[in-house]
Amino acid sequence: MDIGVVLLMGVSGSGKSTTASLLHERLGWPFRDADSFHPPENIEKMSRGVPLDDADRLPWLHAIAAWIDERLAGGERGIVTCSALKRAYRDILVGGRTGVAVVHLRGDKPLIAGRLAARSDHFMPPALLDSQFAALEAPVPAEGVIEISVAAPPEAVADGIIRALKLEAAPQPTGR
Repeated sequence: MDIGVVLLMGVSGSGKSTTASLLHERLGWPFRDADSFHPPENIEKMSRGVPLDDADRLPWLHAIAAWIDERLAGGERGIVTCSALKRAYRDILVGGRTGVAVVHLRGDKPLIAGRLAARSDHFMPPALLDSQFAALEAPVPAEGVIEISVAAPPEAVADGIIRALKLEAAPQPTGR
């Protein structure tokens, strides 16, 4: 499969944005964080510690899917993050689209909780982590999702994704 879009999924704190930024640097592909697709009402709700429900998520998921479609239709590459915790969400994002590779950034609850506790610049409070793990429907083999542990440093995680998907890093400028 020729990969046009890499979708990084996982619970909040799994390193989706950090990993996507590293992939962006290494591959030279455009990157969009799923948080940038949320309507203000969703951000306000999560900021108050209230989990989103499926009705809240539907327009958000469709906006991300539209961005994926734009990339694929234009023959362009891209990296996008999205928790994509439920299979139904992944069906909206990937559906019958060819050229989309889904990578599940997987970590255990103590590791992720430690990362969330160290954050100071994110609207997702650590108290919602339990709801994230409760909602997570682990991908099944038929989905073709690549599983990558986030216990390693972010650079190693990004390198592992590039290897697993057989992607080519963008040429780096040479120093003079």
